[in-house]
Amino acid sequence: MATETGSESQSEGGGGRERRGPREPRESRGGSDEQVVQIRRCACVVKGGRRFSFAAMVVVGNRDGEVGWGYGKAVEVPVAVDKATKYANRKRVRVPLRGTTIPHQVEGRFGAARVLLLPASPGTGIIAGASVRAVVESLGIKDILTKARGSTNPVNLVKATFDGLLKLRTKEEVARLRGVDL
Repeated sequence: MATETGSESQSEGGGGRERRGPREPRESRGGSDEQVVQIRRCACVVKGGRRFSFAAMVVVGNRDGEVGWGYGKAVEVPVAVDKATKYANRKRVRVPLRGTTIPHQVEGRFGAARVLLLPASPGTGIIAGASVRAVVESLGIKDILTKARGSTNPVNLVKATFDGLLKLRTKEEVARLRGVDL
């Protein structure tokens, strides 16, 4: 007689903390998408107990080659998200794309976090973790392969992804910088 193994019974029960990725994108001002990557709660111990504050990491993009990130802190979550969104809109950058992917392979670094971004053929989709996925979806990339190495802190992964995206160059830009004709 076949009996149920221990691993099968454990996988159905679950247990432990549930990991959540970025929330669904929501429309913000100016026709751009806003994705909350992470909300952190900080506790300050005072005489009467604990005083909580919140920090929010937000990625904003127009899905057409423009994206920005922001980090906001406040006593309430909606206020922290609004601050982060305003900061993200101010820090938007333009990224060169080639069709639905990136022009070439690039690695971004921030602190101990490293993100490898690889162009992919059409139909591949977005192969990325939650933090990197939020950035590339907001940017408008449809096909990309990514690999996170080192630290997996969501805030540092977003910053490392931006570092990599800012290193991207098109063929025309490289030719102009080198002073050669294609």
